[in-house]
Amino acid sequence: MRKILRARRALLTAAAVVAAAVALPAAPASALPGSIVPTQAGLVQGTSPDAKGVRAYKGIPYAAAPVGNLRWKAPQAPSPWLGVRQATSFGNACYGVPQPSPVAMSEDCLTVNVWAPSGVLPKAVLVWPSGAGFQTGSSAQSVFDGAALAAEGVVVVTFNYRLGVFGFLARQDLDQESGSSGAWGLRDQIAALSWVKTNIGAFGGNPNKVTLFGASAGAHSVGMLMASPRTNGLFSKAIAESGAYWDSAHGSLPTHAQAVSRGQALSAQLNAPNLAALRAIPADTLNLATMWNPMTDPLLTAFAPSIDGYVLTKAPAQVFKDGDQRKIPLLAGYNGAENFPLFDLQVLPHGTPAEFYAAAEELFGADRMAEFQQLYPAADNAQAAESAFALLADMTISQQTWEMLDNHQRTTSAAAYGYKFTYTSPYSPVAAHVAEIPFVFGNLDEPQYFSPFSPPATAADRSFSAKVRDYWVNFAETGNPNGSGLPSWPQYTGPGSSLLELKSAPSTIADPDAARFQFLSSFRTDGRFPASWANS
Repeated sequence: MRKILRARRALLTAAAVVAAAVALPAAPASALPGSIVPTQAGLVQGTSPDAKGVRAYKGIPYAAAPVGNLRWKAPQAPSPWLGVRQATSFGNACYGVPQPSPVAMSEDCLTVNVWAPSGVLPKAVLVWPSGAGFQTGSSAQSVFDGAALAAEGVVVVTFNYRLGVFGFLARQDLDQESGSSGAWGLRDQIAALSWVKTNIGAFGGNPNKVTLFGASAGAHSVGMLMASPRTNGLFSKAIAESGAYWDSAHGSLPTHAQAVSRGQALSAQLNAPNLAALRAIPADTLNLATMWNPMTDPLLTAFAPSIDGYVLTKAPAQVFKDGDQRKIPLLAGYNGAENFPLFDLQVLPHGTPAEFYAAAEELFGADRMAEFQQLYPAADNAQAAESAFALLADMTISQQTWEMLDNHQRTTSAAAYGYKFTYTSPYSPVAAHVAEIPFVFGNLDEPQYFSPFSPPATAADRSFSAKVRDYWVNFAETGNPNGSGLPSWPQYTGPGSSLLELKSAPSTIADPDAARFQFLSSFRTDGRFPASWANS
């Protein structure tokens, strides 16, 4: 009996600790015992401070595992835990295209990581959803480690969200069950931002000073969440690095009807006649059967974001054109060579100038070819190839990023800042798609993404990275990237105005690509490119 009473007493005491933790007001991290921090679901313990005073908290659940009947449902609150949860290891990666990773893939993957600096609190917060086409990737990738960026005086948060078929399946039966479908991964992102809003004060962050920043699909996430009616109050600033609307060289974000058609076909593909049968398929089997093949399919049939009717009610480009996006400071830009091996599968034929212009005429029409030829010249075979890849980069990444920035400054009074990233060095020889990420995070002790055999980063690379981090941190703190010792970054005020060229010595340049981007913008109707482009 005494053992039972002692066990009950211990259980009640543990429950009281959790209840007290949940009830605690946001407390600065410096006021907490060691590295133990309260969250709404329970206490977490992170790492000891590193040499710069940054503590890391990894693998914290922000939502319940979306398994079983929760597969293809909106994220649910995580289950509370008793005692102190160790938060020193990354959580699982979400299912998707496999890649080298320090963690295993699992459906139980909805976790956040926090890097919390010491010093005067509260700090501005930078929140990062990873990219990789909504098909792969996780917050455990070493290039996304937030310690170096947090050491600049901000709280850094990264997180996982559902990918591929797990994150973006749309079906009529799912619509009937949940009211809408096709945006589970974006709903996860909103849930992660809600977790930050509620819990980040306990880590020393300011919940009213949250900047959402991302690159590639992460930047498309930024644009889509700015365009969503479901994100009011969740972030106060935004940084989009090479992305905006999830449009591509094959047209605009899929409609809900297009996404449902893709989802309905899954039953026949997998011989699973209904939703229950689909939910019964083991996760690894389902992932393998639906995995996007980058070598054969340029994202045309991948399970990815669509206009689902809940997170997105219309094309993001139209939302920005109408001025209905989040009216917050925006910093956005693109890289000088946005080409990426997987994008190159979508390039127009370009063996000769005649071949290139014939393919372009099918897209843009004979009446626009004189203008097109001025913007994308092809005097010889080499120039035809150069223009073909420039067009591909524009249609896939650069134009929509610029257009989001342009529409934002036109329809709001919030500050807008634009950049073109052109920095190169032996360590980073091409200003390729996502080449800026290691410089933003300050993680230069590993190979650059697309030049793994390049020499190590030099002092010059690290000096440039420090400038980039200063700009990003200044923007997170004030909505203005400018600060002492940095080259001046002017506000963007429309086509023909100024951008900052991010190179070894950053400097102001006149909007260099506006004419090409305005040409492409002219083909949008209600924010969407022609439907015929999807089959080009």
